[in-house]
Amino acid sequence: MPIRCEIISQDRIVFQGDADIVVLPGEDGVMGILPHHSPVLTVLKYGIITIRSKGVEENYTVAGGIAEVLPDQVTVLADAAENVAEIDLQRAQEARRRAEEMLKSGAAQKDPDEYLAIQAALRRSNLRVDAARRYRKDTRTR
Repeated sequence: MPIRCEIISQDRIVFQGDADIVVLPGEDGVMGILPHHSPVLTVLKYGIITIRSKGVEENYTVAGGIAEVLPDQVTVLADAAENVAEIDLQRAQEARRRAEEMLKSGAAQKDPDEYLAIQAALRRSNLRVDAARRYRKDTRTR
């Protein structure tokens, strides 16, 4: 019997379906969730959510959020999430380059909020680039 899984970002439903196992990047470590799991509420860190169903594995980046685990359902409310297969690697690399240049210029250091936003953008673009290279077959040779 599968477990129902939903990944919801701020602007859309990223995934909705049944899974045999859901692997989450919790703040206290990676969690493997199977059907009939005990109820848990956890904070998610930047990382990869893996959903395996009928032998097929899908990977999703998640940039923070929370996950509610019930015996028959996993609900992820993500700050940002996307399917690794949908990542535009060139765009992610450009975003990383821009964030690195902004941090090097030092202009954002006068405004702590802007500095933190640039650091978050760099962290997210690094996650996206690393995920695309690691999990997508079409980018493994790059």
